[in-house]
Parts: sequence; structure tokens; C-alpha cells
Amino acid sequence: MADEIKMVDIFLMGKRYTVPETLTILDAMEYAGYQLTRGCGCRAGFCGACATVFRMADDYELQVGLACQTKVEDGMYLAQIPFFPGRKARFNLDDIEPSVAHFAQLYPEVYRCLGCSSCNKVCPQDIDVMQYIAYCQRGDFTRAADISFDCLMCGLCVSRCPANIVHYNAGLTARRLYSKYIAKPDPFLVERAKAIKDGEMDAEIDELVTADNEKLQKLYNEREIEK
Repeated sequence: MADEIKMVDIFLMGKRYTVPETLTILDAMEYAGYQLTRGCGCRAGFCGACATVFRMADDYELQVGLACQTKVEDGMYLAQIPFFPGRKARFNLDDIEPSVAHFAQLYPEVYRCLGCSSCNKVCPQDIDVMQYIAYCQRGDFTRAADISFDCLMCGLCVSRCPANIVHYNAGLTARRLYSKYIAKPDPFLVERAKAIKDGEMDAEIDELVTADNEKLQKLYNEREIEK
């Protein structure tokens, strides 16, 4: 039949399974009988929980991707990991300043960047990771925060970095420094927080809680983003 779905062989934890080629890695695992209770997250490419390592048959190179977005291929060998370990600096935000000197103490590894762009190539959000690391190096936390804002914290950038930079934690610190020391107070945010506390937003919140995925995605994609 012309519309017959092609089946492919994949290997999960060393065991072979035959699955439809139209499935994502997550869907294929469930098709094979796995019950996913961890590492499955939002299934829409937003949470970054399903980072997966795989290798193709007869190919020595390890590849990575989000299991909810990556389609299976014939001869794919898969192994999920809980997360990509990455050092996270410990600090009290009140005790540091938005300066190059303080940031260098927290994340000195950012200055080892080779400019290879491996982090950019693997980012599922198409973020210019290398550029926001460059801004962190210079202490330009405003631009670093802006570029890194859509980061999923999946850690795929770390998996590819030859300099062992923990990009996502560096970007998170840049956003925190920007929020506390650089961004101007937003009166609208104060008003909205009070409205939520007073119950004025209960109806809208209930509508969001009961909305299906399609509506939530539409609202998210069409949201107004303040410049």
C-alpha cells in the first residue's frame, strides 16, 4: 500500500525494537512498551527534560537531541540520561555586583570559550549561545539576559562544549543579575501581582488551567512580548 508506514529498527538500552519511522524518540519508547515517568516533561520542546544521547549504526560520533522532537531513524542506538551534569556556582545575589570581576569568580570557564559554535549548532531553541557567553565575558548582562531568555536548561550545549562551559547556568546568573541590578522596576508588574492576590485574575487563571494543549500553545505563540 502506498500509504503504508515504514517500520525501522531502533535499539533501546541495547535491545532491538521495530517501530514506525514517523514517531519521535519518546513516542517510540512508549510504542515499544516503556512506561515513561521521568524524563518526558512537556513533550512539546519547551521544558528540556528529555535530553537523549544516541548513535547511528556504523557511526562513531555520539549525537544528542530532545527525545520529544527528534524522529527515530533506522539503526538508531538510544540511551536517555537524567540530565547533563554541570557545575552551578553558589552565591548570595545580594553579595555580588553585575561586574566582570564578580562574574569571572563565579564562572571562570566562560573565558575558555574557543568560539567553535558547537553550542549554537546543538541548541534546540536556535539560541545564539556563543554570543550570550561573549556578552557574559564582557559584563554586558542586559544583552546576555535577552539572548538567553528562551533557554530550556536542557544541557545539550554543555554536552558539545570542548571547553566544559556550563552555558545555561552562566546565562541564568546573567538573567538574575540583570533582573536585580539593571532592569527598571515595572509598575505594571506590581499592579498585576496585586490584582492576582486580590482575586481579580481568578477567572483567567481558571481558563488557562482547563485549556487544552492546542489553545495553550496558541496563546503562548501569540503572546505580546514587551520590548
